[in-house]
Amino acid sequence: MDFTVDYQPSPDEVTRALGLGVNRQLRAFRLGLPAVLVLLGGACLLGDGASLGIGMFAGAVVAPFALGWAIRRMARRQVAYLCLPATVHVTSDGYEVRTDQSTTSMRWSLFGRIDSTPEFWLLFINRQFAAFLPKRAFDDDQRRELESLFAARQETTAGRAR
Repeated sequence: MDFTVDYQPSPDEVTRALGLGVNRQLRAFRLGLPAVLVLLGGACLLGDGASLGIGMFAGAVVAPFALGWAIRRMARRQVAYLCLPATVHVTSDGYEVRTDQSTTSMRWSLFGRIDSTPEFWLLFINRQFAAFLPKRAFDDDQRRELESLFAARQETTAGRAR
């Protein structure tokens, strides 16, 4: 595998990719925080802390919306850096992204997990979202090659984890 593509991500595309990646990274926190707040709120209501308990319940309702807002805000701040015309060179060892401002090179072995969505491949180092590749940047044959490479990597990674 060795191919090069040129593309420029749109601001909406970057925002969606970052939102998906960060949401997957924070899945346990996003689900756990409201649950903990509900439990603590219930404990406060059983004790003498009714107002604190009500505040905890309110926090459990508001927390997911606040987290979503924070993720979208972070994504909007990254748009200026990520929405530049880019050249992506992909090999079986890794990929390189070049813009007028920067060059980033990553080896596939760095990523412990690669999630495929309809629009993107989301790349994770350990459990942390690190990068994304938009599928629209690649033609059908290139997408199939990448899917095969990632599927083989997942099988190898899953085999090592057993």
